[in-house]
Amino acid sequence: MKKRINQLFLSLALVCTLGFFSSANLQAQKIAVVDINAVLESMEDYKNAQTDLDRTASKWRQEIAQEYDKIKGMYSKYQAEMVLMSDDMKRQKEDEIMAKEQQVREMQKQKFGPEGALFKKRKDLVQPIQDKVYDAIEKYAGDRGYDFIFDKSSASGIIFNNSRFDKTEDILTRIK
Repeated sequence: MKKRINQLFLSLALVCTLGFFSSANLQAQKIAVVDINAVLESMEDYKNAQTDLDRTASKWRQEIAQEYDKIKGMYSKYQAEMVLMSDDMKRQKEDEIMAKEQQVREMQKQKFGPEGALFKKRKDLVQPIQDKVYDAIEKYAGDRGYDFIFDKSSASGIIFNNSRFDKTEDILTRIK
């Protein structure tokens, strides 16, 4: 609730600020709101991509869980046989267990890390669909004369703005 109020306040402040700073252009800006999640979730391509991603992630989680089970088995066997082992044999078995554990952690990172296979697959499957939605929003804004379109489903804020309201260059000029 507090997050929604903050988003609403931020959006309202932005609209008011833009209104004050665009005094040369006294006509009102056209603003719209879109629920990007609702749009995406209504698309069959997106649903199929999400299903594929979920299936892949589940398969990989299972593989990783099986590898951790193997490690637990190795450790249990080590504990059972440890009393019969020399110090060198103990160190060797401990090293094997630790190496296997490191290998599984690396596998987990390769699959689920920030630059992992799931991230790349999501980008390959979902990015084109998102681009299609954003292109449609941009075309819609241009056709209907909207100056700003906000995404109400997240805190991402503005998803389209008319470039005439971008004052970045003016600020950069003042800084220099």
